[in-house]
Amino acid sequence: MENRLHLLRKSKGLSQITVQMDTGVDQSLLSKFEKGIRIPPTETLIKLADFYNVSIDYILYRTDKPDLNR
Repeated sequence: MENRLHLLRKSKGLSQITVQMDTGVDQSLLSKFEKGIRIPPTETLIKLADFYNVSIDYILYRTDKPDLNR
């Protein structure tokens, strides 16, 4: 199963560096989150969910509906 953070970033045509510049989340951490090596802390999940305009539940595979107004 591919990581949703990776899929979201790729679907928007963004690099990890671009996401880092826009969110402040370090690129090396983004890489680890996307590879499943580390799990983002709640604060970072909120930041990334807001950036991608999806719910945290979508990122964590608790729902298949990405939009916030389920």
